[in-house]
Amino acid sequence: MKRRRLRPDEEELWRKVVSNTERLHPEKPLKPQDFVTTPQMKPRKKATFEAIPKSLTIKPQAPSTSAYLSPTIAEQVGGQPVQMDRKAFDQLKRGKLRPEGKLDLHGMTLERAHLALTRFILNAQSGGKRLVLIVTGKGKQRDDGGPIPVRFGVLRHQVPQWLSMPPLAPAVLQVTQAHVRHGGGGAYYVYLRKLR
Repeated sequence: MKRRRLRPDEEELWRKVVSNTERLHPEKPLKPQDFVTTPQMKPRKKATFEAIPKSLTIKPQAPSTSAYLSPTIAEQVGGQPVQMDRKAFDQLKRGKLRPEGKLDLHGMTLERAHLALTRFILNAQSGGKRLVLIVTGKGKQRDDGGPIPVRFGVLRHQVPQWLSMPPLAPAVLQVTQAHVRHGGGGAYYVYLRKLR
């Protein structure tokens, strides 16, 4: 790295700094070449800008107001690949298929709800049922105003995870949010595999 010479105004500023400070090693004499210098910068070429065609301009988007970084439950469940027959799945999404069984988890604790869900799904599959409805409810809004956002609808968030883990995962073919006539965002359709 090449050293450059200090400009007169920089030398004057340096001398003021030196006069007001106490040296760490007073036994060593101070020399002008000991001054801190910066490397010489090469001048840059001027940048030229051309007009951007309107077709290439990016339109500003509204900032996201969601406090959660993870996707919503509807996005998680809706983002799963379709495992069942496409025609039946479309009818299911439109609420045209009638569930053969229903489990309502309102008011249950997580432990009781997990046991009830496991028992219900395994019994429904062994009984030859294909489509069941699990009602979780949407949950109560309980934000205490603290700095950390609180999720509401604990069962609504937990049920899809339980259905994707053993012992229920081998029994479940498809999970999707229920149609409005069957509970909408507070319920799930669970399409079960046939027993072999």
